[in-house]
Amino acid sequence: MKIYTLTGDDGTTSLSGGRRIPKHSIRLEAYGSVDELIAWIGLLRDHKENQKRKELLIYVQSQLMKCAATLAYDNNNINSKKIFPDPDCISVIEKEIDLMEETLPPLKNFILPGGNILVSYCHIARCVCRRAERAISRLNRTEESPEIVNKFLNRLSDFLFVLSRKISLDLDIEEIKWIV
Repeated sequence: MKIYTLTGDDGTTSLSGGRRIPKHSIRLEAYGSVDELIAWIGLLRDHKENQKRKELLIYVQSQLMKCAATLAYDNNNINSKKIFPDPDCISVIEKEIDLMEETLPPLKNFILPGGNILVSYCHIARCVCRRAERAISRLNRTEESPEIVNKFLNRLSDFLFVLSRKISLDLDIEEIKWIV
């Protein structure tokens, strides 16, 4: 099978089931941002400091793939297969957040991203996650997306923030507080 099909040369792409939509559509922006987030999570997973979190990060990527598939679902096509994130994916992320927060000092200020490349990657992934959330919010004005997708992304951005703090703690990296 060839990777290039030539079908997107006209500025369109296919939803699940085959219906063509413009590449600039809100729906494509939403699942394209989720796709970018999947790649950033892969980058986080590749760092030795996250070796103990490897299986969790693969799980997160899998749930994000399901979120993207959900967003690519075509309600108007019976050939389109509905795929949803696991029902417990939110509680899995919340549990991980809670475990990491047990070891972290309380937060009283905003934190400036940085201090270590992996910490910075966590913050970039968090920002991409928030962008995906905003795109899905725009999509929800005209087409409803499943609530689990919205909730999972919201919780995942929290997870990525807490992960940045946990990595900073583990590596003895000073968090720079933003003080006005």
